[in-house]
Amino acid sequence: MSDFLSALLSGLSWQSVLLGVGLFLISLLVSFASIALVMVKIPANYFSSHYERDFLPGSPWIVRWGAVILKNILGIILILLGIILSLPGVPGQGILTILLGLIMLDIPGKRPIEARIIQRPAVLSAINRLRAKYGKEPLILD
Repeated sequence: MSDFLSALLSGLSWQSVLLGVGLFLISLLVSFASIALVMVKIPANYFSSHYERDFLPGSPWIVRWGAVILKNILGIILILLGIILSLPGVPGQGILTILLGLIMLDIPGKRPIEARIIQRPAVLSAINRLRAKYGKEPLILD
């Protein structure tokens, strides 16, 4: 095992370490910004059972389906990233990134998963504090 680590560490330079740290920080900032943007922009009743979902209403079907496919691919990527960020030792907002990915997906049965995540007291209070900071009303859950 020590031979593996020494071989791995001997190939590293300060430039590659700084590049890795820089990429990590940029991706972390983009993740935080996108989570904050979505959590502030969604309607307060998004997690209510009375919320009616319709993505790009009135658009031509080709535009609508292309956007839905891209939105679902992005959702899958965000869920996978959230799972990685949820691992011990990996810094980041894993649960919120998974929630963001679920919001993007169009799959049956996602409502109970979203509800379990958003009903966690720490998650709900963090989102509602963020929404209050930007003058948005708190999320409505039922």
